[in-house]
Amino acid sequence: MTDLEEKEEKRTPPENRKNSLQMTMFSSYLTNDDREVSNTIELWESIPKYFLTSVQMEKLRSGKGLAEPYEMDYVSNDRSYSIEIQPALIKQKNGKYKAFFPSASEGLIEEVLKKIFTEQNLGLHEVKKVESWVRFSLRMIYRELKKRGKTRDLAQIKHSIDVMSKCQITVFQEGKRLFRGAILSDLIPVDRDAYEDNPNAHWITRLPVFISHAINTLQYRQFNYSRYMECKEQLTRWLYKRLITRFKQASITTEYHFMFLDLKQSSGLLQMTSTQGNRRKVIYALNELVEREIILKNYAVEERKEGRKIVDIKYTVKATPEFIQEQKAANKRYSNGYIEAEQGGFLDKKL
Repeated sequence: MTDLEEKEEKRTPPENRKNSLQMTMFSSYLTNDDREVSNTIELWESIPKYFLTSVQMEKLRSGKGLAEPYEMDYVSNDRSYSIEIQPALIKQKNGKYKAFFPSASEGLIEEVLKKIFTEQNLGLHEVKKVESWVRFSLRMIYRELKKRGKTRDLAQIKHSIDVMSKCQITVFQEGKRLFRGAILSDLIPVDRDAYEDNPNAHWITRLPVFISHAINTLQYRQFNYSRYMECKEQLTRWLYKRLITRFKQASITTEYHFMFLDLKQSSGLLQMTSTQGNRRKVIYALNELVEREIILKNYAVEERKEGRKIVDIKYTVKATPEFIQEQKAANKRYSNGYIEAEQGGFLDKKL
C-alpha cells in the first residue's frame, strides 16, 4: 500500500471544470452499455471499512450511545496492516449524540457515488492536486439504489452521507500511519436554497485520495457494476471484487483459489463466534456467485487438517463464460489505456 497521507486542511472544489486525459480515460469504458459498468480501485477497497453490523455497533456503544474507535488488524497482498475507525457522532431527535460506524449501506452508497462521478458531467478531477470531487443529490442516490434493488429512503441516505463524512479512517503499517481521513471529505452544499430539507439540492464532496491517485496512475479496473449491485450478501460482493482484481486471466482452462484464513484476515466479514458459521457464510457467498453467473457451480472445497483438526480450507473456482468475457474487456481496456497514457506522457510522473 502506497503512502497516501493527506494534509489535514480544509479544501474547496475547483471553480471551473477542467477536462483531463486522466479523467476522460477513467470515465470511458469498453462496453456496449456504460450504465452497467464502473471502476474498482483495489488500493482503496482492500481497506476493510464496511464490515460492522448494527448488532456489533450496539455492543460497542456505551450506555450513553457513544463508542470508542474500533481497531482491527488485517492483511492485504500478504502485508500486515491495522485500521482504526473513529465513529461518526450523529445528533438524534432527542438532541443527544449517537455513535455510528460505516456499514454495508455506506459501502453501497460509495459505489453509487463513484458511478455518479463518471456520469452526467458530475465529476471533477484535479490532476496536479490529486483531488476528485463528485456532485450529487440525495434523490440521485435514491433513484440509483432503487433501480438496483437496494432501496433506502431519503432519511437513510442522508444518515449514510453523514456517517461517511464524519467518521475517520486511519490505516497503519508497522506503526506508521499511512492514511487518515473521512470516506467523504469537505462535504458542502452547492445550492443556496434550504438544502437540508431538499432531496434535489446538489452537494459536492471530495472522494478519497486513493481514488484520485488511481485515476492519475491507471490503477483501476473495469467491472460489471450491475452484477455487483445485484449481489445480496456483502461477502459475495467482496469476493466478486477480489476475483475481478486477482483473476484477470480467467479462461476456460484457468482456475483461481483462495484460503479461508486469508479471506478472514483480509475482509473483516467473518466475525461470527462460530467457525462453522463463518464457513457456511463462505459457502453461501460462493453459491451466490454461481447464481450470479460469475463462477461455475463445480467449485472445489479442500480441507487442510492437522490430525483431525481443520486448520484451513482451500476454495478453487472456475469462471463462467460471462465473467471471462467481462475480464477480457477489462484487460483490453487497461492495455488500450496504458498505450494512451504513455502517449499522453503521464504514466512516468510520480505523484
